[in-house]
Amino acid sequence: MSSESAPEIRVPRHLAVIMDGNGRWAERRRRPRAIGHRAGARAVNVCIDFCLDRGIEALTLFAFSSENWGRPEDEVGALMKLFLGALEREVDELERRGVRIRFIGERERFNTAIRAQMQSAEDRTRANTRLHLTIAASYGGRWDIAQAARSLAQDVAAGHLDPDEIDERALGSRICLADLPAPDLFIRTGGETRISNFLLWQLAYTELWFTDLLWPELDAATLQRALDDYAGRQRRFGLTGAQVTQAPTHETSE
Repeated sequence: MSSESAPEIRVPRHLAVIMDGNGRWAERRRRPRAIGHRAGARAVNVCIDFCLDRGIEALTLFAFSSENWGRPEDEVGALMKLFLGALEREVDELERRGVRIRFIGERERFNTAIRAQMQSAEDRTRANTRLHLTIAASYGGRWDIAQAARSLAQDVAAGHLDPDEIDERALGSRICLADLPAPDLFIRTGGETRISNFLLWQLAYTELWFTDLLWPELDAATLQRALDDYAGRQRRFGLTGAQVTQAPTHETSE
């Protein structure tokens, strides 16, 4: 038997996910779309368990986009009820397992009860470090970039920042999730092959992986296939393959 150790399998530090297909899952079963969203909530726990088991540091889930407010009123109402119930029900378990939860997006668009639950969940889990779970709710990538630019503009107007000091690093420091490593791997279920205004800035060099599987059907085997595919990719960040081979630490510097 060889004394050489097995090669280390590359695992993403940060996983970003668009959870697509809840409504279609329900429609195929001739059930209300709200039933699909409830089934999708169970798949969230599958994803969290997987990340904890694999040592993934950060998980960002696209739960509700800025554009989703335009959906039928009864569906939005059901989503809000489900969202509030999940916050009330799951935070104890997240806290026990060392998961920190936070929310990004236009929080003021939610009602007072949901905003209070968001704040409570964030406060209770703030010190946890085992997994950084971010829920993008009422979120849009264009909104994210616009609010970062607005923040810089306010500093310029107040005399705290010279316009010549505004560069990619300055803007990136005001973007949501600036304190986390950029997503290494993006997964979208549901068969669509686009990023749909999700983390536009943060996904610049992220590896993309798509599956036809609908979100409520998610299982650990599907997530593992995505990780296996990711592990076999060469991440070049604009360099040549030869350069990356000669400088294997480049990825961790991003």
